[in-house]
Amino acid sequence: MTKFSICIPAYKTRYLKACIDSILKQSIEDFELIILNDCSPEPVEAIVKQFNDQRISYYSNKKNVGALHLVDNWNKCLSLARGTYIVIMGDDDLLEPDYLNEFAQLINLFPDLNVYHCRSKIINDEGETIMLTPSCPLFESVYDSIWHRLAQYRSNYISDFMYRTEALQQQGGFYNLPLAWGSDDITAFIAAHRQGIAHSSKPVFNYRSNNLSITSTGNDLQKMEANLGYAKWLGHFLQEQPTNSDDDIVYQYLVNKQHGFMAKRKRYTMMLSMRRQLLNKSFLWFRYRKKFDISVKDILIAAVKSLNTN
Repeated sequence: MTKFSICIPAYKTRYLKACIDSILKQSIEDFELIILNDCSPEPVEAIVKQFNDQRISYYSNKKNVGALHLVDNWNKCLSLARGTYIVIMGDDDLLEPDYLNEFAQLINLFPDLNVYHCRSKIINDEGETIMLTPSCPLFESVYDSIWHRLAQYRSNYISDFMYRTEALQQQGGFYNLPLAWGSDDITAFIAAHRQGIAHSSKPVFNYRSNNLSITSTGNDLQKMEANLGYAKWLGHFLQEQPTNSDDDIVYQYLVNKQHGFMAKRKRYTMMLSMRRQLLNKSFLWFRYRKKFDISVKDILIAAVKSLNTN
């Protein structure tokens, strides 16, 4: 049986060849590469045909789904995967040659977990490293993971995570939120619920930060709808007490602070939109403040932060 399934839901082609190259250069060769063309107008298939490698499987959607329902592509890849473990890749991101080897070492240390995570490099259009994501402990419970993520002590991306394929299928696949805005977080939280999550402090994934990413683009109202779905999931999750008494303190902190954390997440979403159009987006959020439970103070805070990050 194949050990790893690496999946690329592909739409953009500017960096697709480099992305595929980085995968095929892995020091561990026991993997399959699934490429799913999301009905792209760009030459995805032509680029894939440049590679003569039996590990590559190519599929194509009949219509585009990733513009809003990005998670549907992730879950289609999950249904096609034959590997024991699965990773979803962005079509413009890169893997270090020892990416799979680093995860294999984590799996050997913690063979009973359902989710693993690595540190990442953030790269620009030229492939230059401009930042690192924060390092994480070797192992932590789901409650610590939720706390540090919601407090914005760390950042992560879908390709930071590796999942046990069968466990991910059993939990219903990747958690579906509009534009996948927070889907990577919640999917990892669910997978880590009982056994926890293991982290590698070695940055073996390269996330390309550019103006075409979902973080920088996408429908702002859909992102805010996703925030409401995120808050609903968190509230439901926190209704269940932890089974390990060591988690009680952090659990209670999350219960008490969950609404504040969600307000911070909404401010972050507004801030991203205001970096592009401060005045227009300020009016947009003022118009929808009641629907999304946003205060005028939240809008002002986001506006000030957007100016500081331009």
